Amino acid sequence: MLWPMLAIALGFLGLAVLAVLAVRVYVEVRRLSGQVARAGRRIADASADLERAATDLARAGGAAGP
Repeated sequence: MLWPMLAIALGFLGLAVLAVLAVRVYVEVRRLSGQVARAGRRIADASADLERAATDLARAGGAAGP
């Protein structure tokens, strides 16, 4: 009777450990997705800034044309 109860207890502890690890992975994935979203917004902002600068430069170059 001892071995089956020990096996059940170890199985439950194994599931508990897996549940804790799953929660930790979920929290880290949420944190990483937030960082990826912020990086995407920063890249979009930088792209818009670069496009404005290129437009201004092209306009200035066209004014100084031959």
